[in-house]
Amino acid sequence: MDSDLQTLTQALRDFARERHWEPFHSPKNLAAALSVEAAELLEHFQWLTEAQSRELPADKRAEVGTEIADVLLYLLQLADQLGIDPIEAARSKMVANARKYPAP
Repeated sequence: MDSDLQTLTQALRDFARERHWEPFHSPKNLAAALSVEAAELLEHFQWLTEAQSRELPADKRAEVGTEIADVLLYLLQLADQLGIDPIEAARSKMVANARKYPAP
């Protein structure tokens, strides 16, 4: 795993441990929380046109950034709980996608 992601994952572990949250961070609960945060991200784009979604004002971009962070943090915690390296999983998926959808 990338060292920045390792550092971030360790910070998430420490954060949860300091608050005694580990019992609540089961894969099921983390996947549910991830889904909720992804929906909150989507909410920022609801009813926007394609053009509007590409030209977010600065304040909206900041809000979207916060939701992206929430999604990333829950995803890293879920991967950590399941012992999955998200970088390796993503690389493997990209190889599979390239085979499934070859460039013309």
